[in-house]
Amino acid sequence: MKLLITGAGGQLGLALARRLSSQHEVIALTRSQLDISNAKACSEMLKAVRPDMLLNCAAYTAVDRAETDRDRAFSNNADGPLNLALACNEQGTFPIHFSTDYVFDGTASTPYAEDAATNPTSVYGESKLAGEIAFSNASPAHLVFRLSWVYSNDGSNFYKTMLRLGSERSQLRVVADQIGVPNYTGDIADAVASVLEFSKPELVARTGVYHLSATGPSTWCDFARSIFSCAQMSDRVAVEAISTSEYETAASRPAYSVLDARRFAATFGVPILDWPLGLQRCLTERTMEA
Repeated sequence: MKLLITGAGGQLGLALARRLSSQHEVIALTRSQLDISNAKACSEMLKAVRPDMLLNCAAYTAVDRAETDRDRAFSNNADGPLNLALACNEQGTFPIHFSTDYVFDGTASTPYAEDAATNPTSVYGESKLAGEIAFSNASPAHLVFRLSWVYSNDGSNFYKTMLRLGSERSQLRVVADQIGVPNYTGDIADAVASVLEFSKPELVARTGVYHLSATGPSTWCDFARSIFSCAQMSDRVAVEAISTSEYETAASRPAYSVLDARRFAATFGVPILDWPLGLQRCLTERTMEA
């Protein structure tokens, strides 16, 4: 198939482009090549490329900055997906969009199913939820995949920050009362590749929102300790557990954002992996690239 990936300069877009290019014709566009908040540009690009499928990875992801940059966050995260969905309708392109665990308020104590009540507590979460709704309403046939705690060897993320700080300091303080599931982009890309093995009619029949996630709840503190353990840095870096109240941020984070991916696994026949396996794979690939 011919695939158009937007937001290809980000860590998810890069992973998808790498993984899918061996099986499909991939046109990967960065923000400088396509600003999805520009409706005309989206329409013209889809008309020129005429892809079979669109994978929208483009997003405004500066969670804290969004609190004071609401217009830009909504322009990219809400208007952008709408523009792409409408452009896909014009060309008969099947659209896939990626969203986030931040659409939930984090007050649950068991994994969130797709039909759980949404209630974002940050501008970023509000904008991403608005994007989900606009995207779904504009395109009768679509897939929306919610992700959480995404990391990789590309871009900026918690995993890379820990490795950098761990090489500079002997002690780190990391939040231990926020619970979620780390997800390696390589695992996400493999799962998406499996989804794309289905025909377009089969995907149309599976239209809807799905949670794409590894299994195994973790805290940021536990994740950090696992990173250092797997990277054989535990003897050099001590990680102190702290509370959210001790690490103030402009935007609130969900205290609990574990996503239940059983529906995704059952619908697409994709096994759910434990997140430590993804971490080991990510670190191995980092070593190979060094």
